Amino acid sequence: MTAPLKTIEGSGEIAATMQDIGRQAKAAARVLALASADQKNRALAGMAAAIRAGKSGILSANADDLAEGKTGGLTAAMLDRLTLNDQRVEAMAEGLDVVRGLADPVGKVTESWTRPNGMTIERVKVPLGVVGVIYESRPNVTADAGALTLKAGNAVILRGGSDSHRSSRAIHAALTKGLREANLPEAAISLVPTRDRAAVGMMLQGLDGAIDVLVPRGGKSLVGRVQTEARVPVFAHLEGVCHVYVDKAAALDMAKTIVMNAKLRRTGVCGAAETLLVDRAAAATHLQPLIEMLLDAGCEVRGDAAVQKADARVKPASEADWSTEYLDAIITAGVVDGVDAAIEHIERYGTHHTDAIVTADQQAAEKFLNEVDSAIVLHNASTQFADGGEFGFGAEIGIATGKLHARGPVGVEQLTSFKYRVRGTGQIRP
Repeated sequence: MTAPLKTIEGSGEIAATMQDIGRQAKAAARVLALASADQKNRALAGMAAAIRAGKSGILSANADDLAEGKTGGLTAAMLDRLTLNDQRVEAMAEGLDVVRGLADPVGKVTESWTRPNGMTIERVKVPLGVVGVIYESRPNVTADAGALTLKAGNAVILRGGSDSHRSSRAIHAALTKGLREANLPEAAISLVPTRDRAAVGMMLQGLDGAIDVLVPRGGKSLVGRVQTEARVPVFAHLEGVCHVYVDKAAALDMAKTIVMNAKLRRTGVCGAAETLLVDRAAAATHLQPLIEMLLDAGCEVRGDAAVQKADARVKPASEADWSTEYLDAIITAGVVDGVDAAIEHIERYGTHHTDAIVTADQQAAEKFLNEVDSAIVLHNASTQFADGGEFGFGAEIGIATGKLHARGPVGVEQLTSFKYRVRGTGQIRP
């Protein structure tokens, strides 16, 4: 059993604690902005080692969270997101190792030029400052967010979900150990020590200017609250109503493989396919095999009239189903009139997250890739590749579905801003 959760009683004590966390994080950010790549990498190496050494404690804490979650009625999808095992703990440690191996973006000069008056101007990458991350369920986000923000020279304030509080604390203890070993401030990665939602509200207000950007990672209600109440910039991570469109020129075997993986590899991830669209011109050959495959694999299918005719086990799809992120073994399926109709459907019901086309027609593929307005669009590949690790980013802090600053997987590069360094020899402006 893990130690009892630390509690903070009363709004006054919560406010005082959060303000202190904000002040310390801001001070830590100034140190991190000047830390060498070697020092940050030593911290990351220590974190990975501490996670591996502390695996039994992390799994014990997670078992307590799971037991409480089951008693509290968490869905199967939420329990899957919450669950840690040997492989997932090792994956966290490996993620830290990968981030350690990435190039340090801080101080990188991306552009430079000389003006006619002789002044030289450089555009150089700098940390954002203090990042606030508010997330639900997934305890691995604690390690991913801590590693990525540190590598980019930022301090981070983490507010994990109430259901993963014990797991996050155990992981955070390993991260803190790595910071100490590298002689970096422990406040570089802070974990909010209360489940009280008042702490979230205080983060949304920015903690008196301490927080420079917020990253929400969770369900529609969480992201909606953050977008409504935040007084600092937000990297929005909306729900993933992801589509797979099977075009008339799709090879059936490839389509079956991609659809099966996109939907059922892990149903609880944001890149899981929630809607299957099949070209009407391919319905006679492709629709029934795809629907039967999903049903036989234990996936509930909710479909339009054409899909219902393909298999008696299909349930009728409601209007709400087309815009639902199930995060479960459920998919909505429909027949559309070609790639243009598929694009229109995705624009109407999608969330600009991740969408895929399966086709051998290069022209149709390019049209889909160019016209679908999502953060990630794929041709002949599973939507479950919507992941920073799969993009070579080492890990991700979330999938940004907005259009400002960062879009798609938010990794080390996206957690930096820039400034201009101008060097002169006495120039003045006439």
